[in-house]
Amino acid sequence: MSGASTAGPAQDPPHRSPAGDAATPTGPLRALLGGDTSDQGTPTDLVRVVDTPEARVRHPSDMLGMVVSALGVALVLVLSVVAHATTEGVTQDVRTFSSLLARILFIPVALLEGLITLFVPAAVLIELGWRRLGRQVVESICAAALGLVLGVVTALTISRFGSDELVRGLSVFTDGAWQLTIPGYVAAIAGLLTTAGPRTRRRTVRWSWNVLYLALFIVLITGQVSLPGVLVALLLGRLAGQAVQYVSGVRSERAYGADLVGAVRRAGFHPTALVRVRDVSAVVDDAEAHADGPPAVPEDPVASYDADGDVVDAPEDEEHTLPPDPTTADAAAVALTRSGDNRVYALFTGDGEPRRDVVVLDGDRQVLTTVQRLWRALRLRGLEGRAAISLRAAAERTALLAYAAQAAGVRTPRLEGIGVAADSVVLVQEHARGAVSLRDLEPDDLDGPRGDAVLAQAWEQLRRAHDAGLTHHALTPDVVLVHRDLSGAPHVWLTGWEQGEIASGTLSRRLDLTQMLALLALRVGARRALASAVRALPDEDIAAIGPLLQSIALPSPTREEVRRTKGLLDELREALVERLPQADVQPQNITRFGARTVITLALTIVAVTVIVTTLNFEEIASAITEANPWWVAASFLLGALTWFGAALTFSAFSPEKLPLWRATLTQMAGSFVALAAPAGIGPAALNLRMLTRRGVSTPMAVATVALVQLSQFVVTVLLLVVLSVSTQSGGLIDLPSTTVLLAIAGVAIAVVAILLVPSVRRWAWEKARPTLEQVWPRLSAMLGQPTRLALGLGGNVIMTLGYVLAFDFALAAFGQSLNLIDVAVIYLVGNSVGAMVPTPGGLGGVEGALIAGLTAAGIPASLAVTVTMLYRVVTYWARVPIGWVAMKRLEKTGDL
Repeated sequence: MSGASTAGPAQDPPHRSPAGDAATPTGPLRALLGGDTSDQGTPTDLVRVVDTPEARVRHPSDMLGMVVSALGVALVLVLSVVAHATTEGVTQDVRTFSSLLARILFIPVALLEGLITLFVPAAVLIELGWRRLGRQVVESICAAALGLVLGVVTALTISRFGSDELVRGLSVFTDGAWQLTIPGYVAAIAGLLTTAGPRTRRRTVRWSWNVLYLALFIVLITGQVSLPGVLVALLLGRLAGQAVQYVSGVRSERAYGADLVGAVRRAGFHPTALVRVRDVSAVVDDAEAHADGPPAVPEDPVASYDADGDVVDAPEDEEHTLPPDPTTADAAAVALTRSGDNRVYALFTGDGEPRRDVVVLDGDRQVLTTVQRLWRALRLRGLEGRAAISLRAAAERTALLAYAAQAAGVRTPRLEGIGVAADSVVLVQEHARGAVSLRDLEPDDLDGPRGDAVLAQAWEQLRRAHDAGLTHHALTPDVVLVHRDLSGAPHVWLTGWEQGEIASGTLSRRLDLTQMLALLALRVGARRALASAVRALPDEDIAAIGPLLQSIALPSPTREEVRRTKGLLDELREALVERLPQADVQPQNITRFGARTVITLALTIVAVTVIVTTLNFEEIASAITEANPWWVAASFLLGALTWFGAALTFSAFSPEKLPLWRATLTQMAGSFVALAAPAGIGPAALNLRMLTRRGVSTPMAVATVALVQLSQFVVTVLLLVVLSVSTQSGGLIDLPSTTVLLAIAGVAIAVVAILLVPSVRRWAWEKARPTLEQVWPRLSAMLGQPTRLALGLGGNVIMTLGYVLAFDFALAAFGQSLNLIDVAVIYLVGNSVGAMVPTPGGLGGVEGALIAGLTAAGIPASLAVTVTMLYRVVTYWARVPIGWVAMKRLEKTGDL
């Protein structure tokens, strides 16, 4: 929407609602927003607004509300089962005199029910119709219908598929029977009121919510509904209302047109033109697309407004007040638009003063910004966890950081004024005239000494901020601007301080350094970027960057570029080690959790839930107490022998001399780490840490740990093959039938045929190549030392046989026995399959696989469960305290 307006310099324009904006002609519009005129009848303060207002927007808060409502429904359902006794007790307490209250409150209850079912919807819809909000009337009716459907479907689903405890928790005892109560009409009314508008703006909505809560309280204490049922109905109604609002959108309350001009004037400026930067970019692109002639621009309909906001005829000579070519955007303004989720306008005042930029913060966008900031602070260590919740708080935070950066001597656009209008805050700031973002900078400008000067200036600006305790947290290609003066000397600007932090900590500053290094490396290469950092920073800061060179430490735009530039972070690590050979570049754990942690936690909860709900622990405890204690002790000792076997392998393959006792303590500590890491991951991480702490380079340490794991895999496979071939009898292993053999041969032929396809073969090689490239140099060295290789493989055999014999002795503890070869196959196959489940220690997967194997071998199911539980106790749970002691010992001696 484009428009021009006149307004007296001594008057603020009248406030206009979004409905007023929506009522103006659609398409590009040149609007005159009324004001005083001179004695000659010509405008004295014309304002041209080039913009495209959004009449309806989708609020992220509605999506967030939907998620919260859905989680609330799930939580209420869970609590209705878990805390059934408590909820039933509360309901029973307030229903002690339900019969008496029902008789006393018969008339009020009937009256309130009539109000809710008839008058509440009618009153709300009548008010919306009176305000000529026909679309919102339709949306409210749709939300009520959706809420009713959700309530009915939920009730039918729970009654049909829900457990007895769940149904009982949502039921009330009436007429001699339990009846499920999820009142659908409550969900319908809640959906209607949610969509009708906020309580603060609709009087009927405010009173309707109060009447609904009062009615629900009365029917609750009179025993007509259950407390969980009422909560579920209300949450379903909220979910329905917010879903309709998000899908349909809500009327925009952002400042456009007259409201926007008024906010700029309240900031202390008298604009002659406000041009939306996004639209300017579109005009420029259109002009480039029509290089052979002027672009086809349709005639703008003209409308003007007087001081009361009424449409009047536009003055014929309004063009003379417009600045020359106000639709020209430059790279700095476009970068400002890309760097944040805010509207940006070019501000012209027509009094000879330079152009300024106007950044508009909209209230509906702050919810998303707040959630993103909280999520990043929650996930990353060292970041400030507080976030600006309200629009005013966000504006104040932005202004504070801008003033702090300017006071610290950082070259950043000067904040010159703040204004408020509707649900928006405008920030008027200096325009970085002639500056170009690092994203748009020509490659030639970064070559040679000219480029080195730019890099030095970038580090200098960041150093000034850090010296004052400021950190940026979002260094992207669009917040680093470069311009050159008449002599050709570069000047670097740092913009976009909204995500920054005052009085920041050491880790926050190191994250900034890492972001700047990665950003410059994307433009000039890893080694040149690091060389610029070495010239600008002390060695301790350079060394501190190494552990933070990981994608999670980078903001999203930089992270996406780094992922497209494969190997960049590895090149930075190599360059850093070349500069500082003693630097530790092993990635530091700066995240509190990641996607793998979430998946692991979820699977662990599922596994524990399945185990707890399906196993009879009283029977298992009784059976374990009847087990032969000598066999149990022998099983535990053989399980402990596996520590020695793993330590022997680790010590034999270590490139540096590693005492066997230290290696054994490391394997014991791995039993404690296995409590929180998937099977095999925890011990491998400790082995890697032990090697690097003893001076082994990271590539060599990684290769050694990979060789240890590969040898364990090879020994396990070879033992399976040997045991399968040597099996002559047993309850589990029989010679496969001809059909099975043919099927195996067919699968093998299919695999070979697939690998003949070049693309599949390349994919398989790309997956296997990193591991082989890591292991091969170390394996070649070990092949030249047959004694150490034999010790390593022997340690793997000791470890594997220790677990097999511990499993066999767990069987013997209950008077059961199987062929030792069958026991070995059950353990090796079951442990390998179960360990594929990414839960701590293979929890759930290992138990299920071992139980299935024992049952297939003829062991009764009840005994198979008991034997498996005993085996896991002596080889997993009982070793955790010992592992904790070993961990503390190694930490005390500095080995970890």
